[in-house]
Amino acid sequence: MKKTQITIDIELDDNHVPEKITWNAEDGGIEKEPTKATMVSVWDDVKKEALRIDLWTKDMPVDDMKMFLHQVLMSLSHTYEKATGEEDVAQWMDAMAEEFAQRAAIKM
Repeated sequence: MKKTQITIDIELDDNHVPEKITWNAEDGGIEKEPTKATMVSVWDDVKKEALRIDLWTKDMPVDDMKMFLHQVLMSLSHTYEKATGEEDVAQWMDAMAEEFAQRAAIKM
């Protein structure tokens, strides 16, 4: 069995606010790649709940955060369809993501 790692390194200021985030994925050839935001979700099968870590640097522009969240919503609909085969629900999620983009006035 092969093992691999994906790691996220966060540098905090004196108030514990992220100043710098980098991530590594050894199998993908990614080492200390800078990013302004990260969202990680894991499934707790015992408690039947999603556990999350959402972090962004204090210099992440609001417009970039809006685009990031829109793209996350779009990817969730694709993941949902791939996992369940329920195309109709995935299309509804896509429509919801597009409505979010309009309401958030995302510049695409």
